[in-house]
Amino acid sequence: MPSSLKKQRGLTFLSIAFILGLIAFFTLLILKIAPIYINHSRVVNALKAVENTTDIVTKTKAEIKTSLEKRFDLNYVEHVTNDDIKIVAQPGYVRVDIDYERIEPIFGNLSVLVQFHEGFEAGNK
Repeated sequence: MPSSLKKQRGLTFLSIAFILGLIAFFTLLILKIAPIYINHSRVVNALKAVENTTDIVTKTKAEIKTSLEKRFDLNYVEHVTNDDIKIVAQPGYVRVDIDYERIEPIFGNLSVLVQFHEGFEAGNK
């Protein structure tokens, strides 16, 4: 063997392709999941605004739901339906729970499922 052949250093084409594939996969994952969490932060902000409403414990179930829906419309909240919102309103006590999930297809038959639960209680039972 000639002495000019030295031990090769660096990455092979396959290892570069593998690294670029991993970077592409995680970039795709972030681009698909980030909007879900942005939407969830809007849900949390709307819920906090309703919770901080003065005299929330004196409002009826319909008034609370209407106020929440208006805030959802104002903040462009998506993927939260009326079935996801549970409200208990009694004189002097209010509890609001929002449970929803989002399934986002990544590619092919690979999807990600994200579940959320938010809520608050105000007043005395």
